[in-house]
Amino acid sequence: MTDNDGSPTTPRPVVQVRLADAGDLFMAWRWTSGAQGFGTGYAPRDEVDDAVRALAAALPGPDEGMRSAFTSGAMADHRTEHRLARRLAEALWPIGLTQQLRHVSAGGARPLVRIQPSPRVAQIPWELLAVDDETDVRLLDLADVVTTAPVSLRQRPGTAARPAPTVEADGDGDAVVLVLDPRVPGFRADSPLGSVLGPAGSDPALLSLVRRHLDTGVVEPPLATAAEAFRRTDLDRDWLSRVLREGARRLLYVGHVSGAPVEHGQSEDAALHLCCGPGTTGFTEPVRTHRPLSAKDLLLGTLTLRADGVPGSRLWPAPRRVALIACESGGDLRFTESFGLASAMIHNGAELVTATRWVLPTSFAFHRLAGLAESVRPLSEAIVAVDTAHEHPDPVHRLGLWQREQLDRWRTGHRIEHSPLLWAAMSCVVV
Repeated sequence: MTDNDGSPTTPRPVVQVRLADAGDLFMAWRWTSGAQGFGTGYAPRDEVDDAVRALAAALPGPDEGMRSAFTSGAMADHRTEHRLARRLAEALWPIGLTQQLRHVSAGGARPLVRIQPSPRVAQIPWELLAVDDETDVRLLDLADVVTTAPVSLRQRPGTAARPAPTVEADGDGDAVVLVLDPRVPGFRADSPLGSVLGPAGSDPALLSLVRRHLDTGVVEPPLATAAEAFRRTDLDRDWLSRVLREGARRLLYVGHVSGAPVEHGQSEDAALHLCCGPGTTGFTEPVRTHRPLSAKDLLLGTLTLRADGVPGSRLWPAPRRVALIACESGGDLRFTESFGLASAMIHNGAELVTATRWVLPTSFAFHRLAGLAESVRPLSEAIVAVDTAHEHPDPVHRLGLWQREQLDRWRTGHRIEHSPLLWAAMSCVVV
């Protein structure tokens, strides 16, 4: 990318980066606090398309796509992953902005990079970019990175602006809402919409996560033991509506998301799978004996479905921090009109949504395809890392710290459980 320079100055440096597709890819950035400077850049269409295709070939996908990611994909080997990260940086990231980041961080404050991607590059793991020709320095080494929601979603008319998500959350309620691998009606544990975490209560790290919440505050649903949090059958949209309307400070969802095909252009069709039966009111067609909860439901609620319909923001008011740990839960920005699950949560009141850019490999996939011991559970570690970050005063920095730890392990040990296949999928979307 070509670019022009700017010069930095002082505290919590924040740079806003915007990208636009217009044949070629265009970028503009401006330091909005803690420093002064700006720049512009562009990348030729062919270089961008080649880089995006190279990334797509490395990512996990359904069925054989998951197997190839673990066997022949670029992210399965440290050397090929580094070449991919360098290729992405050369095509998409301007040297001048890297120089500014280095200059600003030399003053002792870690910069925050706020990226508003264009649809073509929305799946890029920006944190992973190898931004130095001679050493394995990644963007994550130089700065914290977040994705910014589209301007139209950042502040609803009549809604007062809330504090930035990097300050301690006071929340609108006390409860932490835990939706952990709910049973989808009509689907066995070993089916496509079956268990993502294995037998209920079989994971020590996740049991500890639930116990911590039980020991420190209010948990929904109410639990007598930690094991009761998993594979429940009573977590449907009506229950979720009730607990969110009563007030919650956080929502942690771990389960299945059905992404919407980008070529169809309807991001609002992306859906969460809860315990909803086919008779539930909603916009999405039932799948066998189950009706998914779509982004369209979260946005429109029961408007147009009933004479007394109410909007989704009243039925499912989102807490300030939401984690959606599921396949392509953050795929919204790949669409020209972004109305997917992460966007719906922001529209309904969330200030920070941690979601995923691509299909997530489960711990079982690591066991089956990479031969890891059953005691090694990379997905569980990621869930705990996200949960820990959302309890921290600065969740973006805390999650980035965990990702840097994973990156360091990948660089030194080259073990598949530390590959970016999993941890680089996590992205924080903010207002």
